[in-house]
Amino acid sequence: MILDHYRRPRNKGTLENADASVEMRNPLCGDEITLQVAFAGDGVADLRFSGRGCSISQASASMMTQLVKGKSTGEIDALRKRFRELMLGDQSVVSDEQLGSLRALSGVARFPARVKCALLAWNALESAMATRG
Repeated sequence: MILDHYRRPRNKGTLENADASVEMRNPLCGDEITLQVAFAGDGVADLRFSGRGCSISQASASMMTQLVKGKSTGEIDALRKRFRELMLGDQSVVSDEQLGSLRALSGVARFPARVKCALLAWNALESAMATRG
């Protein structure tokens, strides 16, 4: 599943009329992401990402965009918290169906240097959401 999202990323490209655009880099491995978000009401109407990096960072971004599109701020915050717990090795989260395809990244927790790769897009989303005030 990770390779599928890496080879055929979903929601990759430019978002016309984005309300927020955030660029993030992981200096340790060179991953780069630009996340563009369009808000609607109390949530995310649409989002796109661009950039380059390892399969983990790009697959995580692809999976994240699929999962959070159309969700409210509260739902997104809960997903972000659960995914972070998964990346920190909380095995009880592996069975959380709300995380959908992101559960395929559970093995990343065994490689602390790669956790930042998986969280890069989520950190960009957190910054984008903070621009709403």
